[in-house]
Amino acid sequence: MTEKKLQYDEASIQVLKGLEPVRQRPGMYTRTETPLHIITEVIDNASDEAIAGFCRNVSVTLYPDGSISVEDDGRGIPVGLHPVENIPTIEVIFTRLHSGGKFLRGMESAYTFSGGLHGVGVSVTNALSTRLEVHVWRDRQFHEIAFVNGDVEKELQSRPLLRGEKKSGTKITVWPDPKYFDSNSIPLAELKHLLRSKAILLPGVIFSLKNESTGELDTWQYEGGFRAYLCEKLQIESSEDTVIPLFEGENYASSTTEGFAEGEGAAWIVAWTAEGPLVRESFVNLIPTSAGGTHESGLRDGLFNAVRNFVEMHSLLPKGIRILAEDVFARTSFLLSAKVLDPQFQGQIKERLNSRDAVRLVSHFVRPPLELWLNQNVDQGKKLAELVIRQAQTRLRATQKVEKKKSSGVAVLPGKLTDCESTDISRNELFLVEGDSAGGSAKMGRNKEFQAILPLRGKVLNSWETEKSRLFSNQEIHDISVAIGVDPHEPTDSPDLSGLRYGKICILSDADVDGSHIQVLLLTLFFRHFPKLIENHHIFIARPPLYRVDVPARGKTPLRKLYALDEGELSVIRDKLRKEEIKEHTLGISRFKGLGEMNADQLWETTLNPDTRRLTPVTLGSQGRQHSEARFQMLMGKGEASARRAWMEEYGHEVQADI
Repeated sequence: MTEKKLQYDEASIQVLKGLEPVRQRPGMYTRTETPLHIITEVIDNASDEAIAGFCRNVSVTLYPDGSISVEDDGRGIPVGLHPVENIPTIEVIFTRLHSGGKFLRGMESAYTFSGGLHGVGVSVTNALSTRLEVHVWRDRQFHEIAFVNGDVEKELQSRPLLRGEKKSGTKITVWPDPKYFDSNSIPLAELKHLLRSKAILLPGVIFSLKNESTGELDTWQYEGGFRAYLCEKLQIESSEDTVIPLFEGENYASSTTEGFAEGEGAAWIVAWTAEGPLVRESFVNLIPTSAGGTHESGLRDGLFNAVRNFVEMHSLLPKGIRILAEDVFARTSFLLSAKVLDPQFQGQIKERLNSRDAVRLVSHFVRPPLELWLNQNVDQGKKLAELVIRQAQTRLRATQKVEKKKSSGVAVLPGKLTDCESTDISRNELFLVEGDSAGGSAKMGRNKEFQAILPLRGKVLNSWETEKSRLFSNQEIHDISVAIGVDPHEPTDSPDLSGLRYGKICILSDADVDGSHIQVLLLTLFFRHFPKLIENHHIFIARPPLYRVDVPARGKTPLRKLYALDEGELSVIRDKLRKEEIKEHTLGISRFKGLGEMNADQLWETTLNPDTRRLTPVTLGSQGRQHSEARFQMLMGKGEASARRAWMEEYGHEVQADI
């Protein structure tokens, strides 16, 4: 019996068209636990109509057959022939990825601010549904179209409006396909929270949810509801129950504001409470950002600098105490709604904002009014200062207790380790940096208070089959172990982690193939010989950019430096700049050959700064350690050449060449 060989030739290369990429990899486009996110995409579109001032009512209905409808009274989706595709525009929107009305910016755009950015929202909804129906009231006519499994099932049909029929709006009814989701039921609590949040952020707009199976109807409408909502969530009667009266405000850039687009800015309300639960919710262009992001970092930065300046001005700080941003933020509850002209989210599900400029944007608008308020209300400011100083003292006592628990024997740290000043393990970070030159830039660019640098020379030993007792014969592995303060161990061991010196251990290598190889070697070391560090979420991968794009100054917009992790992000940046009518030949595009080519400021801004960097946590994943161990064995084992060859032949067509 001859072994069947896997063929890898021209016929192996597939081109996915239309909505097929979504069906092949739905997790890249949406959450697959439940269909809630594909419904959220429809709700977001209705909310964008409300942001633009054309919608006053958004109604969501749950039907007994599992379908969900979203109806608004906005302008209605355009239905005429698309000038390029030469089919009805409504069909383009639901069947073409990266189609939408939110790419243009400025006066020519249908939406100045919106959460829709990539044009893949409702097309993903259609791709992952067994059926989708659209009803549109527009241009004195009623229009309808239906799709089955993403394809047009009922061509666009139109008729004149009937007497008394609504004049404008859109109703989309979705039947989610159960095979793409772990559960086909909609989590009602999450959906209600979403609609309520939208109502709070859009004063005067009515959001409703009707469950046809139970007859239950919920309606939300708020006029300036930030304050009432936060008090309700904190279970307080009024702002007097907080350390200081609620600090709220909103501030947006005008046409004369330098460095920001007109209309960009934020609205916020902040409360400091001495005890009890905290409430922290943020939004970008009405999109809930449950994982936070750079706009929350900007709020934290603005609050911290304002409070620190007040404390220093009034000489309130006890000797030996230094306040940090987390001291100010420890007992802070907030609602934050940022408006960002061209937000960059982490992934299509938009849980986290990555736009680096959002830190400066929010901090710029929050800090001055808080500084002014504190200095106009000195007594309240001193109350806040007392709370913050108590938090700093508590933090300091906690770190001292950790120090006392450590063994009296002190290991001699590696000479090439550039250590940090802080002894707070929860804050401290160690960067394992590829190469001495990159290590030099990292040393100069880091925050020396809590970031340590350990340069690695060359590639680390493949330690997959190295016995634990022989590990320290390799100098690089010896230095890593001594620096982190943990000895090698087995998965079944109960190692002493009290000597751990850093809460985050970050692998920082070049953004090329060699850098990826170094990542794999270090991950092999940690997975095989320091497994508890992975299990306890101490290992991370830093993601430096591969490209820098210099955008020339235009009018009041200064010179910009944009960074891209890879070719895909570079393509997105080029498309965005092209839509801003910036000529391709005026751009300065440079490719970093390695970390050593970055100066200290660039490395800080893109890779080290906690507010703007991209740091990927290393976890075992849903399939557990056994699955990961089998994969490591195949990739790193010395006797696995044939298994690796078969694996490469099977998955070779998915490779991305870096030439």
